[in-house]
Amino acid sequence: MALVLLALVGGCSRKPDESKPGKPGDLETLVLRYEGTAGNVAYAELAEELGYLAPIKLEYVGNNSTGGPHSIQAVVTGDTDIGSSFNGAIIKLIAAKAPLKAVVASYGTDVETFNGFYVLEDSPIKSARDLVGKHVAMNTLGAHSEFALKEYLARAGLTAEQAKQVSMIQLPSINIELSLREKQVEVASLGQIFRPKALERGGIRPLFTDYDMFGAFNAGSYVMSNRFIAQNPNTVRKFVDAVGRAIDWARAQPREVVVARMRDLVKKRGRGETDEAVRYWRSPGVATPHGTLTDADYQVWIDWLVKDGQLPKGRVTPDDIYTNSFQPSSVASR
Repeated sequence: MALVLLALVGGCSRKPDESKPGKPGDLETLVLRYEGTAGNVAYAELAEELGYLAPIKLEYVGNNSTGGPHSIQAVVTGDTDIGSSFNGAIIKLIAAKAPLKAVVASYGTDVETFNGFYVLEDSPIKSARDLVGKHVAMNTLGAHSEFALKEYLARAGLTAEQAKQVSMIQLPSINIELSLREKQVEVASLGQIFRPKALERGGIRPLFTDYDMFGAFNAGSYVMSNRFIAQNPNTVRKFVDAVGRAIDWARAQPREVVVARMRDLVKKRGRGETDEAVRYWRSPGVATPHGTLTDADYQVWIDWLVKDGQLPKGRVTPDDIYTNSFQPSSVASR
């Protein structure tokens, strides 16, 4: 798939912006195309709402209902200028020679915001070995939940053959809890709004969480194409700083202030969506100040992909994946 996408880059690249200013230091373009997610407020959207992104405007090109891998593939094909995905998915695409670079964190895991794998309260499943022959529901294959599950199995000492007997079932997020309660699957991967809502209804318990395994970490990043970065460095710098400021703002404010601002934004953009998801916002998730990226954000997944046989050793390093060079000078850069 990645190779097909790369072949499309030349034919689907972004149309040049004829209004580009010519002075050094000016923003090369004032529009950034992106995909949104219904009912969700991403940090780029929050940055625009708070005025940090001005005079740049985000141009909504549609709803992404299939997850992060599609979001970053759209950047490769030139259909969008920015995308966000789980860091493991970004690594796999860049390892396949996709001309992308991660520039700032987009989401993460902390003590309040995490992804958990849940079973029914009376389930006999108590450990990783109990998952052999069972079914685990998750919203996207090849992304965060799949990596977390496989790492959980590996840490428990399951063989590759045993791990293959744990079936991963892709379902829309809204259907995952119901599939667990109706016993169509034995385990449900729940995050965002779906985890707290399911816990409110009771009758389930956690088997493990990504926070249990990894602690606080940056799980996903915003990416841009190498071509876009080269042609629009000042715009990229503005975007990175704006997203970082939005993350820092969300970290500094009381939860109810952040939720109120996100609810207002959902209402203002008029897409016929509910604000229920943002009502359950708990914390920034992003582990680092200003959304800066670290080697650790990627090395853990590079190592895992090598161990799992999905990536040749030495194919990529963190330097190939990300840069902090567009962060403000007050932030450590690489």
